Amino acid sequence: MADSSRTLLRPAGELSPLPPLQAVKLLDQVRERVRSLHYSLRTEQAYVHWVRAFVRFHGLRHPRDLGQDELEAFLSWLANERHVAVSTHKQALSALLFLYTKVLDINLPWLRQIGRPRSKRRLPVVLTRDDIARVFRWMDGEYRLFAQLLYGTGLRLSEGLQLRVKDLDFDHGAIIVREGKGGKDRVVMLPTSLIPALRAQLAHARCLWVADQAGQHGGVYMPDALDRKYPRSASSWIWFWVFPQGKHSVDPRSGEIRRHHMFDQGFQRAFKRALVSAQIGKLATPHTLRHSFATHLLQAGYDIRTVQDLLGHADVATTMIYTHVLKLGGGAVRSPVDMLGPLSGPGVAEVSRAPSAPRRGGSTGIAPAQVSAEPADPASNRSRHTGGDALSHGPWRVAVPEASYCARLMSRVWR
Repeated sequence: MADSSRTLLRPAGELSPLPPLQAVKLLDQVRERVRSLHYSLRTEQAYVHWVRAFVRFHGLRHPRDLGQDELEAFLSWLANERHVAVSTHKQALSALLFLYTKVLDINLPWLRQIGRPRSKRRLPVVLTRDDIARVFRWMDGEYRLFAQLLYGTGLRLSEGLQLRVKDLDFDHGAIIVREGKGGKDRVVMLPTSLIPALRAQLAHARCLWVADQAGQHGGVYMPDALDRKYPRSASSWIWFWVFPQGKHSVDPRSGEIRRHHMFDQGFQRAFKRALVSAQIGKLATPHTLRHSFATHLLQAGYDIRTVQDLLGHADVATTMIYTHVLKLGGGAVRSPVDMLGPLSGPGVAEVSRAPSAPRRGGSTGIAPAQVSAEPADPASNRSRHTGGDALSHGPWRVAVPEASYCARLMSRVWR
């Protein structure tokens, strides 16, 4: 690397002071800083992954010895060689910027020179009400209830998994979403039709809670420092998960054995199996239920601001994308070809089936086509067939026998 690139790295005297790190190893320093800033576990895992990949890409050299050229080389490799998605590219860039500014405390004067990938604007995938009902029929147990809750409230997958007993307000028919995206709380409706199933789910969860009390386990995970401020809250019923995991697991941060909430991978696999069984021809995920929730509310006549509050969007422009989905299908501009009326009559070709020709040329040969001396109707300049798989070539009819290569190939495909 050129020396000019290294001179751009200098201590950040103007940056806001951060507490000194106690860890010695680089990845441990990244984890320590992420936790001190109260980032989520997923963010911690992603940042550690990209920092490790960056160091390995440059032969285990310390990032302090690397600069703009090395950073751009790594990002270019991700885009050009690995062909990562735009969101993945942005995540890697955010992780490396976090490393330099928050962990190594190094200013990046060339930050604006780093090309940021441009996000592509995509319309969300939305399922119809009939599609959703079919998916629900192929799910059972708590997975089915959880899917119904996501669709009925518009919760994100992580928000639904992290629901506590105290977050369900049956008296007011509301669900309090704590620490949503951006650390914001909001209130959504509690579907009346799901109340009996939710009460049954709480009864099942209470059985697990009682078993944990008898086994003297460490209780559930508590956000921030609430477990130190209220030592007994982790073992209280109101803080227990609405959808707890059946088995105990090791906390990835503290190392304690505790009961986690339902794993997202298990629900995602169940949802994918239901999509296949219901023969849904869309690339849907659990987040599609949230998209469908917003779209169906707008179709029902609810205003955009109400939907924005229920989804927890900071900007109404994010919610406005669902109005574009409403323009699809029956609400879109009518195609001119549909205004012509039924497409029938002498202008539409008719294809019928003809007797097949005997096979020739052995098992691997191609049977010759039969050419009929029957001319086409000169008035319409097309061929009229009374039988056979045929192709029209000018004024003559060319029959394609069943023993031909095309027929044998298609028989293998559709077998």
